[in-house]
Amino acid sequence: MKLSVFGLGYVGCVSAACFAREGHDVVGVDVNQTKVEIINGGKSPIVEAGVGELIGEMVASGRLRATSDTQEAVRESEVSLVCVGTPSNANGSLDLSYVKRVCKEIGAALEAKKESHTVVIRSTMLPGTIETVVIPALEVYSGKKAGRDFGVCINPEFLREGTSLKDFYAPPFTLIGADDEDTAASVRRLYSRVDAPLYVTSVKSAEMVKYACNCFHALKVSFANEIGNVCKELGIDSHEVMDVFCRDTKLNLSPYYLKPGFAFGGSCLPKDLRALQYKAKELDVEVPVLRATLQSNRLQVERAVEMILRTGKKRVGVLGFSFKAGTDDLRESPMVALIETLIGKGLQLSIYDRDVSLARLFGANKEYIEREIPHISQLMRESVDEVLEGADVVVVGNKAEEFRGVESKLKGEQTLIDLVRLFEGRTTGGAYQGLCW
Repeated sequence: MKLSVFGLGYVGCVSAACFAREGHDVVGVDVNQTKVEIINGGKSPIVEAGVGELIGEMVASGRLRATSDTQEAVRESEVSLVCVGTPSNANGSLDLSYVKRVCKEIGAALEAKKESHTVVIRSTMLPGTIETVVIPALEVYSGKKAGRDFGVCINPEFLREGTSLKDFYAPPFTLIGADDEDTAASVRRLYSRVDAPLYVTSVKSAEMVKYACNCFHALKVSFANEIGNVCKELGIDSHEVMDVFCRDTKLNLSPYYLKPGFAFGGSCLPKDLRALQYKAKELDVEVPVLRATLQSNRLQVERAVEMILRTGKKRVGVLGFSFKAGTDDLRESPMVALIETLIGKGLQLSIYDRDVSLARLFGANKEYIEREIPHISQLMRESVDEVLEGADVVVVGNKAEEFRGVESKLKGEQTLIDLVRLFEGRTTGGAYQGLCW
């Protein structure tokens, strides 16, 4: 099958490379010419283990290429996957400008196309968006009718940053939201070799499933953190408590997010919680638990700040400030919030994160650093040792493997504050302090 993938950010890059490996001919489409050139050069514009190698292999095989020409991409494909971002507006609603732009471009390309075509939305959008935004835009600019002249469906992605390749081939399930069987059947073919249950629902149900999943994942993180905070004050090992709690796989579900630690972040959970709260407000439905989840997440950042300030030391070294080890994604990273708060308190900071290196950043993340946090980039150091040399307090912000040897390098009165329980089995004592254990 011939595919066009719109939006060469995280989801788009991974989707394009994986579908190419499945034997499909894939062309990636992006307005950012730099990303197009990076992919055509056999490299990856995102930082994640295995993705760059896969893109290089697929480009070399001729099954993957990139372009900025929408007309060409639609004309030469049977299915278009839309993977553009849906970031938050200031009031918590979704910014759908990228989705609208892509639908306008695809619609214009469909106007001149006689062959059948299917538009598959992979972007995360609130229930009703396909009906009220996507389909109208496609119909207006194509002059054609959805369901008759072209197909439209939603195929939510469930890719975790850092483990996306594994998640693509071994997901909990594959979900297709389609209101006609022909469209669903065409998308089913994309997953014929993926060993996972496949469910077909209505479009609106599929839109909602993604929000239900992400909001629950966010809730689990904050729930575990609050339990951990109470446990520490009672002298109880929170990880022992939650380990037993998670043995109940019939009622307590997955243990994946239920590990007391630092705040959640990234491009999905905070944004999706805000969006669903905004929708509930429009519907006059109270959602106090969802509202409290973001508040609890902010409190976890404040708790970490207070731990650092209580040491009474001014020189702070931070190891890891992307929201998750193995990725360069800084979008809504709680570590960025922590760092900015400490700077505002007058502390002297030095920072190291191998994945957040300006030389290795492309596209959105490079622009984010240069536009939003240039003052933080000036505090970045070249190695772990360089951070340790100038710090009285060392803060571990993610589980990068290279940080595991840090404790043995501490000298004198240096304090290690672990926000992610990098060292299994350790509890607060001596020069080591755990966030909630």
